[in-house]
Amino acid sequence: MAVASAGPAELGFVEAAPAWRLRSEQFPSKVGGRPAWLGAAGLPGPEELACALCGRPLAFLLQLYAPLPDRADAFHRCLFLFCCRVPPCCAGLRVFRNQLPRKNDFYSYEPPSENPPPETGESVCLQLKSGAHLCRVCGCLGPKTCSRCHKAHYCSKEHQTLDWRLGHKQACTQSEYLDTTIPDHNFLFPEFEIVIETEDEITPEVVEKENESEIIGSM
Repeated sequence: MAVASAGPAELGFVEAAPAWRLRSEQFPSKVGGRPAWLGAAGLPGPEELACALCGRPLAFLLQLYAPLPDRADAFHRCLFLFCCRVPPCCAGLRVFRNQLPRKNDFYSYEPPSENPPPETGESVCLQLKSGAHLCRVCGCLGPKTCSRCHKAHYCSKEHQTLDWRLGHKQACTQSEYLDTTIPDHNFLFPEFEIVIETEDEITPEVVEKENESEIIGSM
């Protein structure tokens, strides 16, 4: 009975990349940093991003650009993986999906340019093209705001407290500093691009010949 051969496997390798390549408009696959959301619709809220065991906010681990060109509502589609990184928990894993049709209000109908944009600043963007604000610590939806300046957004009281201790207390009323400087909260994983390559398919006949050569060579 003939067995259908499996298709070629796709392998992902992490590589360093400039910040502009990991932004939402480039539809990246990446590890670490803040999630590059496509839009505000369907984004998980603080309740969904709380660890089921310890209750603390989950950390963004990686995302994969996995479009479905044949589906009008998922021409652009990303899968996001979050995990708990607080010992001794470190067990909670959750996957979310964020998608858009090709024609939408936020991105060009044509593929993104391979060239860097005119401005290549490294400042962190904490607001989606749809207008939704993101948490200064983790980059997820930030429905809470600082009661003092009303400009800093957070997903949780825990992240607001962390940001307050690491500099927001001093910079709270300095709007320019607040917009351009985000401290290292030591909450995010190191950021890298995931480069996808297709593994060359090896047919059974090739494997048999290689094994036969090894046997002959050992005799």
